Amino acid sequence: MLIEYIINSLVVLLIVLDPLGVTAIFATLTHGTSVSDRQKIAFKGTVISAIILILFGFLGHYLLNALNITLDAFSIAGGLFLLLLSIDMVFARQSGLRGTTQEEAEEAESKADISVFPLAIPLIAGPGGITTMLLLMGEAEQRPLWVFALFCILLIVLIGTYFTLLIGGRLITYMGETGANAISRVLGILLAALAIQYIIDGVRGAFALGGSN
Repeated sequence: MLIEYIINSLVVLLIVLDPLGVTAIFATLTHGTSVSDRQKIAFKGTVISAIILILFGFLGHYLLNALNITLDAFSIAGGLFLLLLSIDMVFARQSGLRGTTQEEAEEAESKADISVFPLAIPLIAGPGGITTMLLLMGEAEQRPLWVFALFCILLIVLIGTYFTLLIGGRLITYMGETGANAISRVLGILLAALAIQYIIDGVRGAFALGGSN
């Protein structure tokens, strides 16, 4: 049903795009930057992320067809990928799946403008976000209202991320690293359950045991 799809999409995008986790890294990388510059960087990074995720949402299906990859196969692969991401979240680890590597972070620190890299890619519109958009678009296939709802939810989440980035420094200071990690662990468990559901749906479809939900 549409309501279930909306709730599921909202939860998954909030978990995968991880505004609090992105904000923690953003606050570190923009330490000492003026408020106006942080606002410009946050806005530009969010807009670029929106463009990337929307493009992959619309064009991802055609890319899969061009590569002769079925949606069921991608659902299984995407579910496994998101499961690995959830493990990182539960154990409060930063890896290339949900953040920057050490080399990428060092490169970012040497740049004045971090809006494209690493803020837009890979912190917001990273592999997890792109994979999630493809999976959610697969569920909404040939249902225009569902597609419209998905992109409205994406924009809501990205707008929320933008405002979280603006107040990021104070928010992270108030919560502390322990508080942020605690929230990340809880969300990681939810993401693990959703990832397994994607895998189950993909296996059912691939072996003709039933249609995906």
